[in-house]
Amino acid sequence: MTSKIKLAAIAVGLALVLGFVYYVYTAPYTRFPGVRIGGTLTPAPSDWSTVNDVKVALLKLEGLPPFVIHVYYVGETGGIITATRPDGGYWAKRVRSNPNGWLRLGDRTYALQAKEVLGDVRIPYLEK
Repeated sequence: MTSKIKLAAIAVGLALVLGFVYYVYTAPYTRFPGVRIGGTLTPAPSDWSTVNDVKVALLKLEGLPPFVIHVYYVGETGGIITATRPDGGYWAKRVRSNPNGWLRLGDRTYALQAKEVLGDVRIPYLEK
């Protein structure tokens, strides 16, 4: 009887390991964060408004937990603009503690340094 229990435990353990590996290499889904950003590390463009062809970006910040999330963004000459909750939510706290990370647009992945922006910010090229 113990050999059947051991065999069942091994099967369950193997299924959990395979499930975790599958998750790491297939996530993020729309509502499910992943842990691996992928893509080809690419030098940053001199004008970020040239990368507005992709609608949704993948974002990963250094540190724990190693989540990759989907973000909507706008590229402008000086960088990328995204938004989070206005009440100092989770991602704003992550940016304050460690702003280094990566942004993936299509197959291109860019190293980034995030900066929290508060208040009424004016972007010159949008004020035409």
